[in-house]
Amino acid sequence: MMVTRAVQPLLPLCQRLLPIRLAGLSLALLKATALELAILAGHLLLYPSGIVQERHSGPLPPPRDTTTLPTGAKPPVMLLHGFIDNRSVFVLLRRNLTQHGRQHIESLNYSPLTCDIRTAAQLLGRHIEELCERTGQQQVDVVGHSLGGLIARYYVQRLGGDLHVRTLVTLGTPHSGTRVAPLANAHPIVRQMRPGSELIEELREPAPGCRTHFVSFWSDLDPLMDPLETACIDHPDLLAQNVRVSGIGHLALPVHPAVAAGIRQALDLEQPAATAAHTDGLTVA
Repeated sequence: MMVTRAVQPLLPLCQRLLPIRLAGLSLALLKATALELAILAGHLLLYPSGIVQERHSGPLPPPRDTTTLPTGAKPPVMLLHGFIDNRSVFVLLRRNLTQHGRQHIESLNYSPLTCDIRTAAQLLGRHIEELCERTGQQQVDVVGHSLGGLIARYYVQRLGGDLHVRTLVTLGTPHSGTRVAPLANAHPIVRQMRPGSELIEELREPAPGCRTHFVSFWSDLDPLMDPLETACIDHPDLLAQNVRVSGIGHLALPVHPAVAAGIRQALDLEQPAATAAHTDGLTVA
């Protein structure tokens, strides 16, 4: 809210110098950029707390200062972070899910030295299967941010993970590849996230009978997605829902409370019977 008040005086100037529509976009971009910088600063402070791999145990009690809403039994949730990140990115989302009745939530750190999305997907598969065995559940829900969503999709679509993953929610994931930051091509993971890469082409291959429900949140102000629509899932064999988020950027997707509410809704819905992809919208302002 302080950020909003700080940029409001710029609106009359923008409207005089630019067309109204462009001025509105510029103001939204300023707000989103300021929020991204604030989130980045906070995340840098939390980053050390998420370096160590999480210890796996039974369901954790909700925080003392939150009220857990009454709900029925729900599948465990696995959280998977993005490129050069760790589980600390999910601190707020995890708290939100716990408050609303998710009793078993775990995060997986994959090594920043990982050079192959396929290898990371195999690691994810082992952890999900172990989580199912440990909790006595047949399926889990997965939330993946950025690269984490692509790793989870590869596990589901190419490694038989649809047997264990009920719903996969992705946040700002380059499903069709992104062209941003060409100088980063030195890293093999980045090359795999480029349009037309061997891995992206694998994900275009037929996936008949895939049982997982996909929900992809993508932002119209995400600077890491080029083009923006690459964060949408477009595959004839996948049961997919694309949710356009307006008003925030890439780093805010796993943090913003409005997106968290959308994630909860996606996880709580029964899997639709239809197989056609559809698109919804979520405005964050």
